Amino acid sequence: DDRRQRATFFCLGWIARKNSGVVRRIAGNGHEIACHSDMHQLVYELGAQKFREDLKTAIESLEDIVGEKVVTYRAPGFSVTAGEAPWFFEVLGEQGITVDCSIFVGRHGHGGMPHFPGYLPTRITWSGGIIREFPMGGASVFGRPMVYSGGGYFRLLPYGIIRELARRQNYVMTYFHPRDFDSEQPVAPGLPPIRRFKSYVGLKAAAAKLGRLLQDFKFVDVRSAVATVRWEETPQIAASSLGV
Repeated sequence: DDRRQRATFFCLGWIARKNSGVVRRIAGNGHEIACHSDMHQLVYELGAQKFREDLKTAIESLEDIVGEKVVTYRAPGFSVTAGEAPWFFEVLGEQGITVDCSIFVGRHGHGGMPHFPGYLPTRITWSGGIIREFPMGGASVFGRPMVYSGGGYFRLLPYGIIRELARRQNYVMTYFHPRDFDSEQPVAPGLPPIRRFKSYVGLKAAAAKLGRLLQDFKFVDVRSAVATVRWEETPQIAASSLGV
């Protein structure tokens, strides 16, 4: 709000039910409310039917709170792999989701799709239509793909590197959690060393880095991006083919 930029807030259904006033305030300030599942369970652990139930509950809760249709989704932990892709997009479409931001191009701790064809917006066809996909963006560094613009990646890298990589790209997708900016949060017990490092590195500097990012670049929310992309010129692939 300070930078007069709009963002998409991917909200959990159960969090929204407990904090409905916060969600209404976000929407009232002009930001897009989107769905991040109901209980933050990983897609590949749920299976198709439980995923459908979780998604339906979350969407209904969010729509009841903000009074408008929720059409955009992001999976917890980018937890969509090739094995889930065929039914994942079918279920999204059945529940009225027309835009997705769940694909992590490369390997990820909770999934990822290394063989997804590129970092750019893509049309994914399912039996009932098309879902517009905004995958997590990245860059090629020394010939290898690297994500740099969200979460722990953003906290870890020096801002100068982030800015230079972003300047080279035509498409930059960022993502942040409230915990990415909370240096006083309690440390979860029992985490493996690498997970502990990834979860807590760079917390104190993250808010200032985000401020610099919003000063150096103009971002839009997902619904605005949908309206500006020339979709007829984007790649089109079938959801069923992603499972091969």
